[in-house]
Amino acid sequence: MARRSEVETGGAVPAPAAQRRSQRLDQALELVFLLALWQVLSLWLGTYWISSPLATLAGLFRGLASGELLLHASYTAGEAAIGFLVGGIPAAALPFALRRMPVMTAILDPFMVGGYGAPKLALAPLFILWFGIGIESKVALVGVTVFFIVYFSTLSGIRALDTRLVQMAQVMDANEHAVARHIVFPGAVPYIFTGLRIAMPYSIGGAVIAELISANRGLGYLVQLRAMNYDTTGIFVALAATTCIVFLGNWLVNALERFLLRWRPPADAMLQADA
Repeated sequence: MARRSEVETGGAVPAPAAQRRSQRLDQALELVFLLALWQVLSLWLGTYWISSPLATLAGLFRGLASGELLLHASYTAGEAAIGFLVGGIPAAALPFALRRMPVMTAILDPFMVGGYGAPKLALAPLFILWFGIGIESKVALVGVTVFFIVYFSTLSGIRALDTRLVQMAQVMDANEHAVARHIVFPGAVPYIFTGLRIAMPYSIGGAVIAELISANRGLGYLVQLRAMNYDTTGIFVALAATTCIVFLGNWLVNALERFLLRWRPPADAMLQADA
C-alpha cells in the first residue's frame, strides 16, 4: 500500500501538515478570486447595484464602532441560537426514543416527510400571527426548520448502525441503557453533527427571513430598512454580518463535535496508517 502511494505521488507521500497548508492556500486563493470578481462586478454595474468590497468593509467597521450593527447581529444570533436548541435537541432525541418502536416510526414517517417538505417561508406569517413580531415567532420558525433536518440525519445514523455490534453486546449481557450509551449513541453522533452543520446556516437564514417579514430589530430588519433607503452598501454590510455569524456558528458546531468525538483516532493518523 505504501509503495503504491509513493509511485502515485512521485516517490513521496505528502505529509498531513503539508496537505493542510495546501488546502489553506487553495482557500485563500479562492477568497481572493471571489473578492476580485466582486470588485469587478461593482465597477462594471456600479455601486448603486453592487457595493464594493472596500465600501462594505468600511461600513462593517462603522457599524461595529457605533454599536448599531452589533446590536442587530446579537439579536439575530440570539434568535437563531435559541431556535437551534429548541429544534435540534428534540430532533436528536426523538429517533433514539423511537429506536425500539419501528411501527411508530413507520406511522410517523410520512408526516415527518411532509413536514420536512413544507415550505418554511410560508409558515413565517402564520407564526407572526400566532406569536407576534417579537422573538417568539422567529424562534418558532428557526426551530421548525432545524427540527426536520436534524431528525432525518439522526434517524439515518441509527438506521446505519451495524446490528451485529448490538447483538454482540446483548450476548455479553449488556442492558438496553448500556447498548444505547456505548454503541448506538457513539455511532449516531457523526450523523447528528452532519445534520447540525447543515441546519446551522438555515437557522440564521430563517431568523433573517422572519425579521424581513416583520420585526423592529435584527439583521433582517436592517436589510429591510437599508433597502427602503436605497442604501446598497448598508444591505451588503448586513449580509456580510450574517455570513460572519454563520461562520461562527459552524465553528462552534465543529468544536463541539471534536470534543464529543475526541475518542476517535485523528484523521491524519488513520491516513498515515493506511499509507
